[in-house]
Amino acid sequence: PPPFTGVWMGDSKLCAIGVHCGNHITSHGLALNCCTDLTWFDHIVPCGLEGKGVTSLSHELGQHVTVNYVLEPFLDSFQEVFDCTLVSSEGPG
Repeated sequence: PPPFTGVWMGDSKLCAIGVHCGNHITSHGLALNCCTDLTWFDHIVPCGLEGKGVTSLSHELGQHVTVNYVLEPFLDSFQEVFDCTLVSSEGPG
């Protein structure tokens, strides 16, 4: 819900998006909660937003959803939406 960034399910954040700028370098990040242990969020104010929560795909769908399960369709959708080609920075071995 505006003005909050990310993907929300009601008052709970499912996917966080962040940008950091410093020393002439811009970093972008994304965190999609698949099967995250949500109890850790009981000890903090997630994203500094009082009264808001955090959720996961597993919690919302009522079944165990792994990162490996969502990775390929997520990356395919990312490439389609942003009209780009993703290249792995990992070298062989």
